[in-house]
Amino acid sequence: MTAPLTPPPPPHDDSPHQVRQAPPSAGAPGAGPYEQDGPGMKTEVREAALLTVALTLAGVLMGLLWWWLAPHVPLVGDVIDKNWVVYLKDTEGEQAIGVDGTFTLLGLAFGLVGAVIVFLLRRRGGVPLVAALGVGGLLGSLLAWRLGVWLGPGSDVLAHARAVGKGVTFPAPLKLGAKGALLAWPLGAALVHLGLTALFGPRDPEPAPPGPQGTEPPYPQH
Repeated sequence: MTAPLTPPPPPHDDSPHQVRQAPPSAGAPGAGPYEQDGPGMKTEVREAALLTVALTLAGVLMGLLWWWLAPHVPLVGDVIDKNWVVYLKDTEGEQAIGVDGTFTLLGLAFGLVGAVIVFLLRRRGGVPLVAALGVGGLLGSLLAWRLGVWLGPGSDVLAHARAVGKGVTFPAPLKLGAKGALLAWPLGAALVHLGLTALFGPRDPEPAPPGPQGTEPPYPQH
């Protein structure tokens, strides 16, 4: 009798000539949940443009608050040699510093609130979004500054002094002495958003652990 033929053994998995299929990359089709990172550049740019417009319009509210909350700098008019002169009623007062401080605090508050709202609506960061926070905050600060000056007392202090009379106290025009306060809003918003993204933003997936020691690499050796 003839012995039955024994089937050949299956090829060994660790054969150096066996080519294994590489895992799909993150950007390749069918890569799973990480197929696309973010909503796409066009969507990010569109969102950034809308955010810039919204922050600029928010400057109207900040201008109204600055005009309402800023302290008044008292002036007084007098007549010397038939000429009207205007001077500070309180030369040691700190009302002018309070005007700049109020604008700075409002800018920081608007930047903080805006950054938190943007982070809660879209936790994923991005260069267009951070740039929109900066540009929109700067435009909003400029609008708030000009609106507050326009709503405040007129800039013609001599005419105002003549209108109220000699020795009568009247408020000085609302002005921003420290122009660096315009950067409080954009810088505060950008820093707060970057901090929130770093602390609570999404994390990249951790790489897979290496295989057991002594196994062949997943790709053929040449």
